[in-house]
Amino acid sequence: MITRPNEAGQARLGLAVGIKAAGNAVKRNRIKRLARESFRHRQHELPALDVVVNARPAATKSSSVEIRASLQSHWDRIVRRCVRS
Repeated sequence: MITRPNEAGQARLGLAVGIKAAGNAVKRNRIKRLARESFRHRQHELPALDVVVNARPAATKSSSVEIRASLQSHWDRIVRRCVRS
């Protein structure tokens, strides 16, 4: 994940899930769907940030549970860093 402050006043999500990283459209859409769902659940905790989720090739071999857990740990790290600053 890549984060940058924004002037929009709320967190926004961007997705970068390419063919080389995730394979066919079904696999790419699954990863994007999981990322969007995870963002919706944690969006209220995030400050005004632009967040870009960049999928890696290992994501296609991971189960949905593993992807959700990875996203949760990333959201936790972002929230911790924002609280410190």
